Amino acid sequence: LCGDWNIAHQPIDLKNWRSNQKNSGFLPEERAWLTQVFDELGFVDVFRRLDPRPDQYTWWSNRGQAWAKNVGWRIDYQIATPGIAAKATAASIYTLRRFSDHAP
Repeated sequence: LCGDWNIAHQPIDLKNWRSNQKNSGFLPEERAWLTQVFDELGFVDVFRRLDPRPDQYTWWSNRGQAWAKNVGWRIDYQIATPGIAAKATAASIYTLRRFSDHAP
């Protein structure tokens, strides 16, 4: 399942997580739902399994210098069953050019 889910799952998935705890996209109930998808249903966040580094974002606001300063959110996911996820060997976010407010 791939796409823009509009939810940053963990604090590592957005730059300013403390100030966004009451904002859509990082609400406790949204994050709890994604936790259920991963922990209870058994799906895998393929990118995060392969790349545990902070500051890896897929969306930046068009306001201010968010993209230039890498003040973003990782809200785009590649979610798979464990068997399919195990076949993934690399993950990256393309940031050499900006096509929209999201990065592939």
